[in-house]
Amino acid sequence: MTRLVLALDTATPAVTAGVVRVDDDALAVLAEHVTVDARAHAEQLTPNIVGALGEAGVGVEQLDAVVVGCGPGPFTGLRVGMATAAAFGHALGLPVHGVCSLDAIAVGTTGDVLVVTDARRREVYWARYRDGRRFDGPAVNAPGDVPAGAEAVAGSIDHAALFDLPRLAPVYPTTAGLVAAVADWSAEPEPLVPLYLRRPDAKPSQAVKR
Repeated sequence: MTRLVLALDTATPAVTAGVVRVDDDALAVLAEHVTVDARAHAEQLTPNIVGALGEAGVGVEQLDAVVVGCGPGPFTGLRVGMATAAAFGHALGLPVHGVCSLDAIAVGTTGDVLVVTDARRREVYWARYRDGRRFDGPAVNAPGDVPAGAEAVAGSIDHAALFDLPRLAPVYPTTAGLVAAVADWSAEPEPLVPLYLRRPDAKPSQAVKR
């Protein structure tokens, strides 16, 4: 069965939107627009979606599904992509598949690979993979507290450099990786759940009512 899929991710500084054709187990990226700007998720996602659809020559009415990275990632950026994906799904009556954004980076890697992205506060989001399949994480820790034993590292260049491991090419979740991370297209998608892994910085007032 052939599917046209819109793939989105805003869990990292890369604001990613792309259109992928899925034919059974084969996939082809028809278009991908990426803007790397940690402060422009809200401003850049819609233009990137419009650009990718236009370049692919695909109208929204032709889409069969939406895939979105659910993190882990910072609260503000992550919710932009997930809310947009949910809105597309609701408006068009499409299934929306959520995937771990780190899984999308790990797709196609071999051996025991550590994937890391920026969690701020001198910490990293991380997960471990064996031949592209996650077996530990996702979690958030200081780099020194991430379990050792991986053979290579992928993900954020600056944060991968904190580990004394060979660095692999994947840096951000790609359109192809997001789509490839969907385990079962025929299954009913689970509800979208953001992987924040920590509470948001903003906290309610602790003032005591008198």
